[in-house]
Amino acid sequence: MKIGDRIKGVSRRDFFRIAGTYGMSSTLLAAGAFGGAMTAANLAKAAESTYDKRFGKEPKHTLKFGAAGFNPQNLLIERAGCLEFARDLEERTDGEIRIEFIGNNQICGQLSCVEKAQQGIIDIYAASTQNSAGGAPYLNVLDYAYMFRSRADQYYFMYSPESQRILRDPFEKRHGLKFLFTHAELRGIMMGQNFADKPTVTRIEDIMGTKNRVTGTQLGRIAMEALNLNPVPVAWEETLDGLKQGLIDGAETWASAVAYANMSPVVSQVVDLRFFCGTEHTAMRSETFDGLDGYLQDAVMESSYLTQVHVQAANEAALVNTVGHTDPPRPGTIFAENNVRVAPLSDAEVRKAEEMCSPEFQPQLWEQWRERINNWAGGIDTYQDIYNEVRKNPHTLAENVEPRRWWRSA
Repeated sequence: MKIGDRIKGVSRRDFFRIAGTYGMSSTLLAAGAFGGAMTAANLAKAAESTYDKRFGKEPKHTLKFGAAGFNPQNLLIERAGCLEFARDLEERTDGEIRIEFIGNNQICGQLSCVEKAQQGIIDIYAASTQNSAGGAPYLNVLDYAYMFRSRADQYYFMYSPESQRILRDPFEKRHGLKFLFTHAELRGIMMGQNFADKPTVTRIEDIMGTKNRVTGTQLGRIAMEALNLNPVPVAWEETLDGLKQGLIDGAETWASAVAYANMSPVVSQVVDLRFFCGTEHTAMRSETFDGLDGYLQDAVMESSYLTQVHVQAANEAALVNTVGHTDPPRPGTIFAENNVRVAPLSDAEVRKAEEMCSPEFQPQLWEQWRERINNWAGGIDTYQDIYNEVRKNPHTLAENVEPRRWWRSA
């Protein structure tokens, strides 16, 4: 079944008609859980069943969940876990917590979700940590170049008790937000149509001097400048047009983001530079979390853990079978259908880029921001501590990383 087939059977008009009857959250949750090809009739039936289950009792807490550009269709491409978390938390608490899921940029976008949560407009948000770093600068802690070698390293860190000490506790203390779970990919440079007729990129020199979109992360800019990739701040929502019109040569982002945001038609090559994090995370206001009874707080953490395990497996599979992030992309995947070439750089080429831009080899580039982040974290060496922790990871494949309840063993 090709991507979107299970939702394409329902027109936009029918979808909103059903949502008008059973509520947007019940309709989205029903669509997200659907097992086969969808029609308006069976979506309505599933939404009714979901509604009856969700509204069978009065909740103690109704929480607003703002999720940038996500809907059931693109959550099947980039497996960020938003709907799985909402569904599991409602069921785990037997309806005492009800989630009002608001996706598709209806209440907040990639750059604004974190601020809407800090302001109390929403209780939970999902957006990339890099875009959220504008409103919560401590999230830059994940973005030192080549600190993570692989997606396996990223998941290993997120499950580690060290993530509590180095990431989660300082983030909560400084920004009033509780980091729940995240998807994990590493960023590359997605070249636009200017590179459609050029040979597949094999060397970092092939893209030096190009003009590329950068997110809200300050540390991402440091790496891109060191690699002569000319970072240009462009909002996520404007990146597609920028690539289409040739205003930028490429964009730093990750593979499934290109696929879910419908950028594949204007991306010609995915240069797998793997130079820093692409982490679509979900976080909750600390004030909201602290206002829950202890057993409900436990439920939030257990649902976060289950969702993290789900995302780890589901996104690894989706990268191969849905996105097409392989060389060559598998037939029927989004990259194959849009003639997107994956340019997997050799280990030697990645090492060359690492030596050009990482704190390990170019410490002077990072001193100012490293000191700032370390001070926010209470004086620990954030880069070195994360670097050392993830090099204890024995796994090269992300799906083999052992899940751990990070908060329990901290």
